[in-house]
Amino acid sequence: MIDPGQEGSRGNAKAALRILFLDEHVVVVDKPAGMPSVPARTPHDPPDVATVLAAGELADGPRPEAVHRLDRDTSGLLILARTARARAMLGRAFEAGVVRKSYRAFLAGRLPGLEGVVHLPLAPDAAAPPRQRVDPIVGRAATSRWGVVDGEGLPAGVTAVDLVPVTGRSHQLRVHMAWLGCPVLGDRLYGHTPSVGRLWLHAARIEFPHPESGQSVTLLAPLAVDL
Repeated sequence: MIDPGQEGSRGNAKAALRILFLDEHVVVVDKPAGMPSVPARTPHDPPDVATVLAAGELADGPRPEAVHRLDRDTSGLLILARTARARAMLGRAFEAGVVRKSYRAFLAGRLPGLEGVVHLPLAPDAAAPPRQRVDPIVGRAATSRWGVVDGEGLPAGVTAVDLVPVTGRSHQLRVHMAWLGCPVLGDRLYGHTPSVGRLWLHAARIEFPHPESGQSVTLLAPLAVDL
């Protein structure tokens, strides 16, 4: 296993983007909440909002390409490929299900137990994009695992959990937690929870095979409690 450690902060203070792994093939960043993973498809984002791709150019070399995505309001670990070969190899790793991801989230409410699995098919909500909806007819299979973790220091009524997306549907973890009656804190799409400054969903751990060496790379980015 490669233990690359932290490369420290790169980019300007506004972007607040940390690079945690960097070589000639791959760069892995700790994306802050509010930063798009890729340039917007619509003109709704203000022009001065930095993207991970733009900030990634500060790693020197060709502009990297996102291998997967995080919602704009979700923070945490994101893999960018620096070569076409790395992009293809990492894409195949995601398709084969050998990339392991887990998220830390703060939820509004109490879950029905200490751990569980949610199997609920999801489909785009055509009446209210970009929302997703549970749809047993046309929805695509979606599975999420959850486990309650130590919530010391959290306000009353807030639950800390680790979430593992077995599948990778859009907004999957957010919809599944809301369906359990415990939306992610700060989720304006699915939770109608009180304003707490941000969506408290964070990609905290990722494990993937390096596209050249095949060695396992594991990275952690803890979520600081600031509620």
